[in-house]
Amino acid sequence: MTFENSFVQYFTLILLVSLRFLGMTIAAPSFAPPSYPVPVKFMFALVLALALSPLLEYPQGLFQGSFIALILVGLREFCIGLGIGFFASLPLYAFQLAGGFSGINMGFGMVNILDPFSETQISLLGQLKFMLALWFYFKWNGHILLFRCLVHSFKLLPFGIWGWSWSNGSITGEWLVELFYLAIKISLPFLGAMLLADIGLGFVARTVPQMNVFVLGFSIKILLGMLVLMFMVPLLVDILKVEIEKAIVLALEGVYLWR
Repeated sequence: MTFENSFVQYFTLILLVSLRFLGMTIAAPSFAPPSYPVPVKFMFALVLALALSPLLEYPQGLFQGSFIALILVGLREFCIGLGIGFFASLPLYAFQLAGGFSGINMGFGMVNILDPFSETQISLLGQLKFMLALWFYFKWNGHILLFRCLVHSFKLLPFGIWGWSWSNGSITGEWLVELFYLAIKISLPFLGAMLLADIGLGFVARTVPQMNVFVLGFSIKILLGMLVLMFMVPLLVDILKVEIEKAIVLALEGVYLWR
């Protein structure tokens, strides 16, 4: 099978670009959650590829008539899109994880709901913070920055470059460190407030043993947690605005794994 014909070359270019967009669409909840029909995801990736393909050049002699090489390059493009969408969604996952931490301390640890994005059971407060982060992610044009990030990845890593750079293999560990660090930073005010509430309830239990502190503690912790959340929302929005750009930079650094 040869790829000398210009129409076949352009069709191959659209296919490879759409695979990178498809990987990003699957991994990034800001573009298409798992609840979306699969044909919608394919069509969305194809439309983005058709819009971008005229700006790219087909590398001559890339496949050299090998169909196996085409499959390998397509798999590589799909994995690059997955990595970009996954790394760039760091703030959303961090807010969801922070909500889980806060929910356990508030007494919502056993209250789980179905997340329509990941189709798994998560905590109620974690889903609330995730939806809050997703709304402001769109408000701060995070989806546009993610699209520009993927477009810029074609300049950093065009077609035809093979290999795996082990020098950048620590990018996944750095992503996990940033995830837990951001989650702890977001949930730290809640943890501090719950700690003070536990200390206060401990004093009440020692001074007024007739009072059922166990039952009283549920209502106090939930009320205190909601008040802290209400006052913390403006600060969380500012944190999210900064972390979106950091996550985009981290996603571009992850592209160099494939150099």
